[in-house]
Amino acid sequence: MKITNRLMIGAVAAFGVSLGTPALAQETITVSTWGGPNHGINTIVWPTWKAWIEEATEGRVSVEVVHDMGPPAAQMEIVADGIADASWIFHAHMAGRFLATQLPEFPTFEEFSSEDAAAAYWDTHQEYLAEAGEHRGVDVLAMGVHGPGQIFTAEQVDSLDGLDGKRLRVGGGVMSDLAEAIGFTGVALPPTGVYEAASQGVVDGAMLTLESLRSFRVAEVAPHTLTVDGGFYRGSFAIVMNPMFWDKISQEDRQAIEAVSGESLSRLFGYMMDVSDQRGVEFGKQHGATFTQVPEEDVEMLRGVTEELIADWTRDVAERGVDAEAALAHFREQLALAAEDEGIADRVVSQ
Repeated sequence: MKITNRLMIGAVAAFGVSLGTPALAQETITVSTWGGPNHGINTIVWPTWKAWIEEATEGRVSVEVVHDMGPPAAQMEIVADGIADASWIFHAHMAGRFLATQLPEFPTFEEFSSEDAAAAYWDTHQEYLAEAGEHRGVDVLAMGVHGPGQIFTAEQVDSLDGLDGKRLRVGGGVMSDLAEAIGFTGVALPPTGVYEAASQGVVDGAMLTLESLRSFRVAEVAPHTLTVDGGFYRGSFAIVMNPMFWDKISQEDRQAIEAVSGESLSRLFGYMMDVSDQRGVEFGKQHGATFTQVPEEDVEMLRGVTEELIADWTRDVAERGVDAEAALAHFREQLALAAEDEGIADRVVSQ
């Protein structure tokens, strides 16, 4: 269903938040955002990208961020329809459309930063995954992942057996597959709906990231965290642009914007997730949250499940022209290389 211009006008009038468009700016990238005003995407990523763009284009192009133009699952449509010029999307919100983007979601049982993972993901997308054509209708400016997804429960459990019969929030993608394998009931909810659902007893907990302890108030309703190294899953994101925006600016300015997007913007997204997770853990500990590592026998079970999920995914993405084995090998190689590169922290202008 198309999002109407009438809704757009109302959203911009009611919720538009400018990051301070400079007087000399000739064009402005209108960014549709979701997540609360204090979420890292809004306090770290957009302000930094805005500063990069203004510097790269010598002030000819700026960024304006608009909240609440539509729900998270509608962001792709909002950009493709030209209601906004850019946004960030969570691939699992659009079940069926995105499959190749599950590549970074599978459990790895290894610790690594979201910044390094995002840099590796960007390179892998450009080399292998873009062939699937899953982002048709928009241009991809960056790829991103969130931090290790863990399991949060209202009642403390110390193994996967303790989840039997429980109802936990899932967000689609690999999360839903893991829910079936582990044996709990997955309930599809956006992160913003977890607090209310858990408060009312609709769910017993959630599969979410550590940042959610703070940003989505999970520490108040599901303070017990069951963890595995590297997370039970990770989530896949992209920052996308309406291709028609490029017609408004010069080729020089387009190249300048692309130069501060790509790997740099992907790293920035991952860095934001790392910072947000750290803040979430600190907040959780201050409010009595517990953290329990799953026993080794559960890890071995998860390894077997993961192998099966990857085998199924490999067959499915082959139908979309993706060499899954080569893509996974490339991602792991790039992940090691990304860890050796200089980080993005010194280039972040707002935290």
